Amino acid sequence: QLHLVESGGGLVQPGGSLRLSCEGSGRAFNDYAIGWFRQAPGKEREGVSCISDSGENTNFADSVKGRFTISRDDAKNTAYLDMNSLKPEDTAVYYCAAAPRPMFCTMIYTAFFNSWGQGIQVTVSS
Repeated sequence: QLHLVESGGGLVQPGGSLRLSCEGSGRAFNDYAIGWFRQAPGKEREGVSCISDSGENTNFADSVKGRFTISRDDAKNTAYLDMNSLKPEDTAVYYCAAAPRPMFCTMIYTAFFNSWGQGIQVTVSS
């Protein structure tokens, strides 16, 4: 399994931006698709975005389309989630996760991912 560590969370005002990073180690990073999930208090974990192992395929939840982008830099063993125009409802613990290839990110289901980071808090509040 890939060991994953998230960074970049914190407190931001509505309308602001944050970049989350997910660094992998222990396995070949480019053998894995990377997904981002979030879980708000009292709610189920939901898929936010996914990027395939090749980087050619991406997917986003409807709630974040047009505001979030996902990318990866395999030379740095790192994936990124750029979050713009943040809303209070984006407040959650965000997790990155890895799914072994082949994974084309047509759906973002927790069951497809077998390695998880510890999670990082993102709070959108004035």
